[in-house]
Amino acid sequence: MGVQEISFYTPFYLLVFMIPLVIINYKMRININKRFIYAVFRMTIQLVLVGFFLQYIFLFNNPWVNSAYILFMISAAALSTVKTCGLTLRSQLIPILLGFGIPNMIMILFINQFVIGLNNIFDAQYYIPLMGMLLGNSLSGNIIGINTFYNGLKKNEREYHYRLALSANQWEATLPWYKEAVIACLNPTIATTETIGLVSLPGMMTGQILGGSMPMTAIVYQIVIMAAILISRYFGIHLSILLTRKKAFDSYDRLKI
Repeated sequence: MGVQEISFYTPFYLLVFMIPLVIINYKMRININKRFIYAVFRMTIQLVLVGFFLQYIFLFNNPWVNSAYILFMISAAALSTVKTCGLTLRSQLIPILLGFGIPNMIMILFINQFVIGLNNIFDAQYYIPLMGMLLGNSLSGNIIGINTFYNGLKKNEREYHYRLALSANQWEATLPWYKEAVIACLNPTIATTETIGLVSLPGMMTGQILGGSMPMTAIVYQIVIMAAILISRYFGIHLSILLTRKKAFDSYDRLKI
């Protein structure tokens, strides 16, 4: 049995709940209405455009076109991270791009080849949605981790300089905040992994069940993607910090960012 079709217009029924939300915010002077409305509007436009675009990509299913779209996704994630974390676009975009691209590309190709066993590891049906899940989680993880690392250094600059004065090298002096960044990056994913199935039925599993897959098949896929998210997020934050820090300090080990 396939998934129940939903009309393009039925999501607008949710306005029944959104309108009171806006009114309550206005009455209580909770200043998030503009952001809320903009976010919903932007999400709708983006998803509609992506939906039309992906229909043609899935029909064409060319490995080069699929990979070009993946590169676009990675670039968008890297650009968003640079802007959100307040990094310098010119010097830090490439390091962040590599921090996203390398672990996630290795992970998605490994899954498609050895876990799922696809004949075409660039098949759009698997390649693009799975990569989207990995990148979405890497994006939030990288932002949390990078902000934790550099903000921790800025707030504790005296302690950092004191460590340098005691003959520690840059790596040794920054190690406490490096560890904090890795932990901060992984904590949400670890918490989700620990409670998955008890607190929530995750998106991939729910989507497969709605699409007609047997629950056990959906569970196996969900185990794969959660393990892949945890692994790629872990290596992604390590790589992102290691690459960005090369240009984040001057020749005297002073933080420039």
